[in-house]
Amino acid sequence: MVKRSKPLRGFINERDVGVELKMNKKLDDNDSLPTLDLQRSKGSMGALDDGCYNVVLENGVKLDGIEHEPETVAIKDAVKVLLQGLGEDVNREGIRKTPLRVAKALREGTRGYKQNVKDIVESALFPEVGVENGTGLAGGAGGLVLVRDIDLFSYCESCLLPFQVKCHVGYIPSGQRVVGLSKLSRVADVFAKRLQDPSKLADDICFGLHHGINPTGVAVVLKCSHIHSPNFQSAFLESNHKRLSSIIVGSGLGTFENPDSADWVDFFGLLRCRDITLDNIRSRNLFKDSWCPSRSQKLGPSVNPSMETAVALILRSLGQDPCKKELAGTPNRFVKWLLSFKDSNLEMKLNGFATIPLKTSGLINHKEHIIRSEVNLSLWSLCEHHLLPFYGLVHIGYISGEEINPIGKSLLQSIVHFHGFKLQVQERLTRQIAETVSPLLGEDIIVVVEANHTCMMSRGIEKLGSNTATIAVLGRFSNDHLARSQFLQTIPSYSL
Repeated sequence: MVKRSKPLRGFINERDVGVELKMNKKLDDNDSLPTLDLQRSKGSMGALDDGCYNVVLENGVKLDGIEHEPETVAIKDAVKVLLQGLGEDVNREGIRKTPLRVAKALREGTRGYKQNVKDIVESALFPEVGVENGTGLAGGAGGLVLVRDIDLFSYCESCLLPFQVKCHVGYIPSGQRVVGLSKLSRVADVFAKRLQDPSKLADDICFGLHHGINPTGVAVVLKCSHIHSPNFQSAFLESNHKRLSSIIVGSGLGTFENPDSADWVDFFGLLRCRDITLDNIRSRNLFKDSWCPSRSQKLGPSVNPSMETAVALILRSLGQDPCKKELAGTPNRFVKWLLSFKDSNLEMKLNGFATIPLKTSGLINHKEHIIRSEVNLSLWSLCEHHLLPFYGLVHIGYISGEEINPIGKSLLQSIVHFHGFKLQVQERLTRQIAETVSPLLGEDIIVVVEANHTCMMSRGIEKLGSNTATIAVLGRFSNDHLARSQFLQTIPSYSL
């Protein structure tokens, strides 16, 4: 049921100012504009290093000044504490720049606190004669204007992990004016780029548009998906662990305040999404404690006070009060989740597993040998470049002339988990799995890892739904393209 939000005050005011760019050096009338010099960074590894090129003015001033701002420096220092709490060397190649990457991602992902909705909307209101007060007849062709499938991401205020948003916004124009369609998306993005929960996000977008364009009515429906990352212990107990927790929420003002309004019929009629109806939009009270998976866990004593203090410092650096009700347990939840990826002792955990018989999930005749396979092994890991989770599936193939294999699927899943539950990059993870299973399955190994990376959506790239596949081959798979092809054809279509 769609319920009217309580008045949400304070987000369209003098404090919500846009980001102002200033030149450190004023140009005199006779000065020419400085030329740009693309200088390659020292130690660069090509396009894979996001410090590959720095744009520098002739006078030596870098255009990217965020790195030295106090908020960024504070977050960097806090992230170093988190890395040290995980037992990492902050000067290790691969994570040396992680604190800066995390700081940039967080500041980018919360830039909405410094953006003014009123300025965005007022610059894009256009006269339309057919739109009269209270009638909503846009150009005489009908009332509702709907923008569907706006892809957004936001940071969960309960655990600081990013979540995906599919946003649908509709409004009924009035006052002989309409708003530029792109502005609906921009307003939605302003509120998404704040620490949020789904219902509050829907309310914020709805309220912002209602007061910004003064329509006859405005409605917002969101489908939000939160990563349901398990801890190390539960991953072994639940082989088919739920990967995403999804919720559908809505908010309406004006003629949409009444859930029985005919305008809602028009909205869902134009939306044409079978899985989104008025009946399955749940109120905040129904999912308040289940939306974020970490909220189902009771807050306990501090597991690492210095790490929790560091998270609280990050919140302050983002302009938020960690003592606020919505954020009070966030440092504790985030640290507990993060510590799930503290490096584990693989060699100790493998003891005792080598005699479990394997029931293979796939057999392919290849010349005089058989290609055996185990597919859809669950994967969870943490990107060491951005401290953000990635998750997916692992597929293992090997060539064997034997009728049975001396190890079981549980061991293969254990190997995947032990390499996954630590700071990783997908390429290294794929190779490590191949090298670990080789002494157990034989020298002819192929490993494919398919994963979704939350860093792809939350650090400025914003490629929601994209995924990455990597492959590692040993033995005959290295030079036998037919064997590789036969195995790859056995892998089910990727869907997460």
